[in-house]
Amino acid sequence: MVGIVHTINALVNPLPNRYHIVQSVDRTWLSRSRIPSSVDGFVWRAQVIRRNVKDLAFWYVATSTYPRATQLNPSRLQTEIRAGLTTWAAMAYIISVNASIIADSGGTCVCTLPDLCVTDPTYLACKADVRRDLITTTAAIAALASFLMGLLANLPVGMAPGLGLNAYFTYSVVGFHGSGIISFREALAAVFLEGWIFLLLSLLGLRQWLARIMPQSLVMAVGAGIGLFIAFIGLSSGGLGVIGGDTTNFVGLGGCKPEDMLPDLPNYCNTRVLRSPTMWLGVFLGGIFTVFLMLYRVKGAILIGIFLTSIVSWPRPTAVTYFPHDEAGDAAFDFFKKVVTFRPLKLIGNAVDFNYGNGHVWYALITFLYVDILDTTGTLYSMAKFAGLRDPVTLDFEGSTIAYCVDAFSISMGALMGTSPVTAFIESATGIAEGGKTGITAIVTGLAFFVSVFFSPIFASIPPWATGGALVIVGSLMIRNVREINWDYVGDSVPAFLTLIIIPLTYNIAYGVIAGVISYVLLNGTAWVLRKISGERIVPPAIDAAEAWVIPPGGIVPKWMSVHFPFVTIDSDRLPALMWPYRKVVAGAARGKSGQSEEKVRDRSPSAESNSLEQQDEKR
Repeated sequence: MVGIVHTINALVNPLPNRYHIVQSVDRTWLSRSRIPSSVDGFVWRAQVIRRNVKDLAFWYVATSTYPRATQLNPSRLQTEIRAGLTTWAAMAYIISVNASIIADSGGTCVCTLPDLCVTDPTYLACKADVRRDLITTTAAIAALASFLMGLLANLPVGMAPGLGLNAYFTYSVVGFHGSGIISFREALAAVFLEGWIFLLLSLLGLRQWLARIMPQSLVMAVGAGIGLFIAFIGLSSGGLGVIGGDTTNFVGLGGCKPEDMLPDLPNYCNTRVLRSPTMWLGVFLGGIFTVFLMLYRVKGAILIGIFLTSIVSWPRPTAVTYFPHDEAGDAAFDFFKKVVTFRPLKLIGNAVDFNYGNGHVWYALITFLYVDILDTTGTLYSMAKFAGLRDPVTLDFEGSTIAYCVDAFSISMGALMGTSPVTAFIESATGIAEGGKTGITAIVTGLAFFVSVFFSPIFASIPPWATGGALVIVGSLMIRNVREINWDYVGDSVPAFLTLIIIPLTYNIAYGVIAGVISYVLLNGTAWVLRKISGERIVPPAIDAAEAWVIPPGGIVPKWMSVHFPFVTIDSDRLPALMWPYRKVVAGAARGKSGQSEEKVRDRSPSAESNSLEQQDEKR
């Protein structure tokens, strides 16, 4: 495993010719200059390795995750382990929540009835089996993704199937009980292909660049809109049941007992709204009590609220039981009594249908790509900034290419296991706040999710009213993004508001994103054209309050490509000098930041550079 880490580090990072190890907080930073990739450069590289073999070995140990664990003092290692467990406690709710949401699509179960099989016992039994499979899938892919994120990218970030993306996957693409534009199997094919496209975009640096080039107000609006979307799901029949259908309005109050619903319209209350005991249990214990715990910063407050609500719902002879005395309840209770077991993926494992001839598959793929770029990239940037790892100028962070490659690989593996796209979780901030600074935190989180795989009967028996409050709370956390929207200029605020409001009202993230982007281009593009045509005479009065839209510095290509193939970039700030034989490839690229001429750069041959290193050693 250590050899794999070293190999990947060698591929994505330049081989250092000088090693200046600087200890800063809990991270080891390495300042290095680039080495030419030529025959002479190879000889020169060998000379450097021979002179600095001791430093080379230390560099390999210092820049990998697993060996660094042995260098940590006991208190530092305990902090990382505690941070990893804290992150797991904050994220573990996704195991049951993700399973409940995606199970609403019906999975591989087939429904041919006009009422979408909402009362068909055979279909509902199949759907329950799909949910149990999804419990295993969610825990397994979260374990794999988090472990790889910590091992390879050395970031304290947990990974799992993302909220918002799973809702879009279920309700907008596949549809409730398979009533959407494509089938469950075809949707998994779109997710699988998305992962490989993301891998290519990450290696080329385009994924990071596309996320940074988006207007900041729109990015924040998408996150806030997804928060409203998630909260709406938590309040509807898939969660607490507070909101239901209404025959005169689009939505209305719900929370009635099953016998008080309209016979032909499920989730439509005919009378006696807000009388359901399970709804009030979820509101007070899973919602208000959880918020009270968060008020005092109790670690894992959301998970505690979910499990307390579930424990109250598990006894059978009660009004809030999750196991009624019927055929479905008996089957669920029998599975619950196993407590510890491993459930193989019987229905959703390797269920991908690689049928890309359906145009709707490509529509779903493009939307997955765009939303996931904003979601995962934004979360990773936020976590890197929170941990103090983000460059304030380029808005990038160390190991970003590896982090995005891990995310892309996890997306494709998750599709093979039957789940929606995997993403970085904002709940990772709890572990970072606990002191997690390295990948060991994410490794511990992954190991905790791996143990959760064998407790699938427990997680599969968590009722929807136990997770509904968690969805509302997470939505309230995501809505905080509206603070970052520029409300002082209508060219920024109106597109952001359209994005924010259309996402939950249409039950579709893609529609909100499209509305925001189109309105932004129309408003600001038209104003820009008028400004140029009129010679700066027709200018919006409040233009000074507009959010500045600029292409962020740092270039498009990632660091590993700009170092090994310097002819693809002219970013002289990051490449001190373009050495032979690349100096002739890019016109003007030989001129560095200090304005040195091409002739001076040409003199910096491998032999000259080697002599310079020896002179530095003598001075030292």
